[in-house]
Amino acid sequence: MGTTTLDAWGARWPGTWLGAGLLAGALCAGQQAFAAGDSPRAADAASTTFTATVPTPPAASSKKAAAGPADWVWQLPADVAPPRVPADNPMSTAKVELGRFLFYDKRLSGNGTQSCGSCHFQRLAFTDGRAHGLGSTGEAHPRSPMSLANVAFNATYTWANPALITLERQMTNPVFGETPVEMGVNDANVQQVLQRLQAEPSYPRRFAAAFPEDPQGAISWDHVIKAVSAFERSLLSFNSKYDRVKEGKARFSAPEARGLKLFRQAECVKCHQEPNFSNQFLTVATRDVDVSFYNKGLYNLDGRGAYPAASPGLIEITGKAADMGHYRAPTLRNIEVTAPYMHDGSVATLQEAIALYADGGRRLTQGPNAGEGRASPLKSALVHPRALSRQDQADLLAFLKTLTDPQFLRDPRHADPFQSPPPGKRRTP
Repeated sequence: MGTTTLDAWGARWPGTWLGAGLLAGALCAGQQAFAAGDSPRAADAASTTFTATVPTPPAASSKKAAAGPADWVWQLPADVAPPRVPADNPMSTAKVELGRFLFYDKRLSGNGTQSCGSCHFQRLAFTDGRAHGLGSTGEAHPRSPMSLANVAFNATYTWANPALITLERQMTNPVFGETPVEMGVNDANVQQVLQRLQAEPSYPRRFAAAFPEDPQGAISWDHVIKAVSAFERSLLSFNSKYDRVKEGKARFSAPEARGLKLFRQAECVKCHQEPNFSNQFLTVATRDVDVSFYNKGLYNLDGRGAYPAASPGLIEITGKAADMGHYRAPTLRNIEVTAPYMHDGSVATLQEAIALYADGGRRLTQGPNAGEGRASPLKSALVHPRALSRQDQADLLAFLKTLTDPQFLRDPRHADPFQSPPPGKRRTP
């Protein structure tokens, strides 16, 4: 894996992260239009697409703003540009390390029982193995926690919300959200949570190092959110067998090579584009951002494409009937360890997921969600039956497993710092 400094990319695309703010304006303007009754542009019944053009930046701009603190270096393949970083939250080693402690600190929840890491396990590519996330008060979430691998490159966050375009903004949902309750911080306990953090002797020092513009080491929600977001941006996964093959350091087996060929021929790449095997991939080099959401034909409760009321998809944001069941296409990196699958964890295994796409959707014959999803009028045109034999599907599975990054799943830089240290060593926050 090559090492690319943000300075190097900033010289080619100086300050291009500023386009993220313009993208925010475009998407938020879209949200206002939805409220007024206008319809978003859709490619077909297959997908809802929000398109924003990121303008070419001015010839002269602040290299310091583009580069951030000198001690942070993005460890990326040579052909992957760095992600965009908000101007008011530049990356630094101290900030990322503070964010790691906060990410795993249960004192950050309202009742002190749950951390961000309680729903995002490193060994599972920062998912939790559940069909439905479980909040600090025991309330189940209607959706499955998404992987945080390469989350720095996302153009939008969560399963289906085009308005959430930064990690900082997204984080307020699990921390302060009430429907459902996740971290459970609210008006009644918000100051108490900060007081818990302030009582930890080492945190003022860490906050001061992470935010040198505030030498008093103020422990504020603004700093907490920025530090955790910086840590999440550091969760990079580009060391799978697939990556090593690209770099000439490994070779695919015959089934893996056939699987990659099928992956491309069967148009899986239309929704899961390289290098991140997702859509909505945003870097400092990105000019046009195509933010699409797809209906995969999982449900068809009423013959008109209805999804279960608990999680109907993008329609919750836009209010448009055509957006029923539309969700983003998540990354396939480390997909081998992130079962169960789909937004609601309703597909148990990767083999089942491959078979579902080969069938062009899913048919449920019994239960409250019974229906012929394959016949949904809202289903993406990209999801259609494909003549994939059992061997073809086995080859696809073999290829998908090459996207697993074992180093990422056990990297000590991403690990829980509160776990018991080796004998004779004391670990403090």
